Amino acid sequence: FRELIQFAQTLGDEDKRRIAESLSEEELAIFDLLTQPKLDLTEKEEQDVKQIAKDLLEALKREKLVLDWRKRQQTKAAVEVMIKDVLDKLPDRYSIEAYEQKCREIYQHIY
Repeated sequence: FRELIQFAQTLGDEDKRRIAESLSEEELAIFDLLTQPKLDLTEKEEQDVKQIAKDLLEALKREKLVLDWRKRQQTKAAVEVMIKDVLDKLPDRYSIEAYEQKCREIYQHIY
């Protein structure tokens, strides 16, 4: 129990937040990009956005982020299309402009 308390005290704010949100560091970065500036999301919408962040990262790693993917225009375009396809599942609260901005931000972050 003492070891657990010591471990909890050594965690930084971002680590604590990551654990509280049940997201990996990479997933939290995408989640933050999708929710900043702060949106007034319901609990269900927030959970949906978390799942979208997880799904996007998993799909990109599994299918698109291959060795030297940034060197070929075709693979860069495939990554961009996958981001748009997955983010298309964002809640209706995201306007078309917000959706397009989030797609660009996520692509730049992944790149």
